[in-house]
Amino acid sequence: MRFVNPIPFVRDINQSKEFYEKRLGLKILEDFGKFVLFETGFAIHDGTSLEQTIWRQEFIANEPYERRNLLLYFEHEDVEVAFENIAPHVDLIHPIERQAWGQRVFRFYDPDGHAIEVGEPQSLGPLGNSHKA
Repeated sequence: MRFVNPIPFVRDINQSKEFYEKRLGLKILEDFGKFVLFETGFAIHDGTSLEQTIWRQEFIANEPYERRNLLLYFEHEDVEVAFENIAPHVDLIHPIERQAWGQRVFRFYDPDGHAIEVGEPQSLGPLGNSHKA
């Protein structure tokens, strides 16, 4: 077994697709209408259709799916450039800050209230694997 990817539920697939494509610069690999897969392996799915698929019912709600229990982590080679391009268009949690483990990151919310972290790449260990501590 191997982990493939997280698939956050989104309220407005077109708004979220535009957000991840235009604001975060992710490239769309496949667009199936209610499900969008990006080249990085990250994917989003229309929440109401996924609710029907999984639980056989729709939960009538207009609020975002936010839960404060999920952090979507991305890396960018130049965290300052990423911040300048993204920050004016999002609900910022905090600007670039150095974390206890030395990495500089900033955090914000996507259109559905999912928390997103963008950090500078960091190499850990002899293999140089990029990894969030």
